[in-house]
Amino acid sequence: MLKSFSNLIVLELGHIYNGPYCGLLFAHLGAEVIKVEPLGGERLRTRARGDADPQEFVMLNSNKKSIALDLKSDDGKETFLKLVDRADVLIENYAPNTLERLGLALESLLERNPRLVIASGKGYGSSGPYSKMPAMDLTVQAMSGAIGTTGFADGPPVKTGPAFTDFSGGIHLFGGAMAALFDRTLTGAGQIVEVSMHDTIYPMLTSALSALYNQPGDQLPERTGNQHSGLAIAPYNVYRAADGWLAIICASDHHWTRLAKALGFAEAIEDPRFADPVSRAEHMDEIDALVTGATSKLTRAEISDLLGNAGVPFSPVKTLREVDQDPHLIEREMIRFIDHPENGRVPVVGNPLKMSTQQPGAALSVAPKVGQDQAEVLGRLLGMNEREAEALRTVPLGL
Repeated sequence: MLKSFSNLIVLELGHIYNGPYCGLLFAHLGAEVIKVEPLGGERLRTRARGDADPQEFVMLNSNKKSIALDLKSDDGKETFLKLVDRADVLIENYAPNTLERLGLALESLLERNPRLVIASGKGYGSSGPYSKMPAMDLTVQAMSGAIGTTGFADGPPVKTGPAFTDFSGGIHLFGGAMAALFDRTLTGAGQIVEVSMHDTIYPMLTSALSALYNQPGDQLPERTGNQHSGLAIAPYNVYRAADGWLAIICASDHHWTRLAKALGFAEAIEDPRFADPVSRAEHMDEIDALVTGATSKLTRAEISDLLGNAGVPFSPVKTLREVDQDPHLIEREMIRFIDHPENGRVPVVGNPLKMSTQQPGAALSVAPKVGQDQAEVLGRLLGMNEREAEALRTVPLGL
């Protein structure tokens, strides 16, 4: 945690992954992050089985507090606005026009608290032809070209395994909010920061899109499997081992030379078909056959020893079970373990932002129950007594 963050009050109107991950980064750095949830809790909680919160909620909501407000009610809205008056940052990733329909347009919130930094995460942003479309990670993957470029040329488009558009949006949203906070130190004024998940994916397609211009007229496949998306580098693929798979890339001539010697086909170094990066890319299939012929006879551990000693970029393809217990991630505290009252000892997401002034191993709090901190937060920030604070969690009759 950073001392400079300890006085920051962050309101999180976040659900699922995008907004909550942005809030988690603030929480890891020491800000007071207050989840403002609907009376029944944010949408991710609905994936629960039984009384325990779902693991994905537990993973992304450490070090946060929770209050529950009905923003459709006058009392709930008034309480929220009073919190806005005290806040430094507001994170929201509601569907388009949701806050406007509640009478909580972002512009009006900024007018009310001119020092407020509003971090608004959207699927497609508030302008452009797609702005009113509902968006989730899957649909943004499709619209952005991510699905269209994933898979093999002779197969259907395939989504990526990780929900990377959600998290890319959350990461960029945090960066934008931090830039706005820095700007506020110079100007004294807050502002609205908007990040479209869709916008953040376009730069990630640099290799695939560049192929359209680097090789004009060529009929490049949209999907290149595990090969380079611009078909410009070889070896660049996932190769079979005797007990699994490895990813190998040779980004330079000396990588290629070291690989060929390490895997036992040094004669290929003198083959004119493989003389330089362009030639190797033009004979990609032959390169892949050579590499597979060698790796398929060896275990992942044996290949790792050979290529590690040779200085060739490679990595075993880890399974989820291996990642779950990854010693590197555990040592770097990206995987942290907490004792959850219902779920038992479970992993949560650590802080990827490593600061020299931070103390490693700082305790993490368990993701809160809905409205768990209602009385404490509203009492301290707004002067409400416990009865007044808890009354806001009561569902009005007729609803």
